[in-house]
Amino acid sequence: QVQLVESGGGLVQAGGSLRLSCAASGRTFSSYAMGWFRQAPGKEREFVAAISWNGGSTYYADSVKGRFTISRDDAKNTVYLQMNSLKPEDTAVYYCAADRAYPASYYDYWGQGTQVTVSS
Repeated sequence: QVQLVESGGGLVQAGGSLRLSCAASGRTFSSYAMGWFRQAPGKEREFVAAISWNGGSTYYADSVKGRFTISRDDAKNTVYLQMNSLKPEDTAVYYCAADRAYPASYYDYWGQGTQVTVSS
């Protein structure tokens, strides 16, 4: 069982930056691949970024490639999403997720989400 808690969301102007964090419970965090997803109002949840269990592999949605960076710190049981050059269309609730498979087609564990709002 893995419990995930996101933090770091907020209101930022277009062009600004935010760093999201996702703290995981449990002693097996390092064996999980981690992902970030987002859901904007009226839209379906979409994939943002993922990182392998050992941090050696990452991949991104085309919409965030070159602007967002996913990373992990297994000593802190935390995965991060550094978001730069934010755009109003990045406004959404951001969720982190965990799964033993990488790449995962379905994630077993989800956090409660953190709101990111980008003003124009």
